[in-house]
Amino acid sequence: MDAPRISAVATVSAFGRGVPALHDGVFAGRPAFRRVDRFAVDDRRMRVAAALPGQPDLIEELVAVVDRACADAGLGQVARESCPLLLAVHTEPGAARAGVARSAGALAQLVAATCGLAPSTRAYTSACVAGTSALADAAAMVTSGGCDRVVVAAGYLVESDQFALFDAGRALAVDEVVRPFSAGRKGIVLGDAVVAIVIESAAARNAADPLGFVAGWGRAGDAYHVCQPRPDGAGLARAIDAALRRAALGAEQIGYVNAHGTGTPQSDAAEAAAIRRAFGPSAPAPPISSTKSLHGHALEASGLLEVVITLLALRERRMPINAGFLAPDADCDLNLVLESPAPLVGRYALTVNSAFGGANTAVLVGVE
Repeated sequence: MDAPRISAVATVSAFGRGVPALHDGVFAGRPAFRRVDRFAVDDRRMRVAAALPGQPDLIEELVAVVDRACADAGLGQVARESCPLLLAVHTEPGAARAGVARSAGALAQLVAATCGLAPSTRAYTSACVAGTSALADAAAMVTSGGCDRVVVAAGYLVESDQFALFDAGRALAVDEVVRPFSAGRKGIVLGDAVVAIVIESAAARNAADPLGFVAGWGRAGDAYHVCQPRPDGAGLARAIDAALRRAALGAEQIGYVNAHGTGTPQSDAAEAAAIRRAFGPSAPAPPISSTKSLHGHALEASGLLEVVITLLALRERRMPINAGFLAPDADCDLNLVLESPAPLVGRYALTVNSAFGGANTAVLVGVE
């Protein structure tokens, strides 16, 4: 069966609203980090985030990106009414309106109803793999013939509770820079992201010229620790292997990897081990960067934003830079993209994510 088509995407990020703003910001290679102004940060160890100015509302932003993606995919009222929504979002969105249950499921139902989508929704709250887990399920639903089209959406806006939690846990980068796979890396910078992607079967898609397709996907667990990654990266390597097998691709056919790359010491080292394990000594090391060094870590929404960026990289035939790099780390021996613009060779690229609890995802996207 043909691979599920990506008919349209819509985004909000710290670079601005719309895919053009994301495109320009990412390929300029300049991190979108700024002092947080939507809540007090004077008593925090660090004070920046990749955040839009002001007080954006999560529900309004989700409705806007879903509507935009559906419109760009050419979905009229009838098509929308048969289209389920899979939504990845934090369990208690701070922007929930008064009178709406503060749950991911209620938020998914509200967004679907507002946008005229089918009432059959699904909510994902599995932290940093939520968005890519939803995308994998959508691709499986379309591939199996369970439905013709799915809207996958995800949203996270930087808010005070999570900022305080990560700050107290000493996970935020006190030097206010994300340095994936680099010596001297200090931690993460949180970021805004609201994303919608329309996935359709080849037969049902409205777009005459799809943006790309979901070639393969894989998921695997570490069963190692509630918050620490497995040092040898075995779980993430299995997810990558599964995505390659599903796509019937060899490792040498992957032109670029958009890594999870949070800029934390243990996570980056484990991910580097996973990538080396999955690609092995016989295949050329693929070029790798983590775009979190530019747009920050948007938790449940990060993976879906990175899928869009990976697709843009394939279509542009160039790779985003791994920003913030200081010096090599022996535990992160990877083929990092340190010069921009760097040309991308090939039709396929991989994006990977890991989360607390040992969850791992890998998504392969391709272009014609």
